[in-house]
Amino acid sequence: MVMAARRCVLYAALSLLVLGSSLGSSAGSPESSFVKKTIASHKIVIFSKSYCPYCRRAKAVFKELNQIPHVVELDERDDGWKIQDALSQRIGKRTVPQVFINGKHIGGSDDTVEAYESGELSQLLGIDGKEEEEL
Repeated sequence: MVMAARRCVLYAALSLLVLGSSLGSSAGSPESSFVKKTIASHKIVIFSKSYCPYCRRAKAVFKELNQIPHVVELDERDDGWKIQDALSQRIGKRTVPQVFINGKHIGGSDDTVEAYESGELSQLLGIDGKEEEEL
């Protein structure tokens, strides 16, 4: 009897969590609009957290290419978790960093470094790939 009651409470709590999460990051939310507008307004966008070593790694790639990305530090914003939810709805991942170039989702840190090393990043940015050899 106690186990059934615990399961019921757990199920109710989980349902509220899922419902609240999906309501808070709906496609028409201000955060979803922010994500969409940010990606559309900047050549390079990195959704990041300031303390994250993977985010620093992705940002270093663009520094190596002498490119200045627009960085959204989610941990430094009051609405950062809501923006991360909206981003998750858009791309299906909650991890950071998430990198976009000319509106195209590149991926996270490993994806960005791989694109850099293969020359794809330079091609997407329309720059000479000679700087790539140094990373």
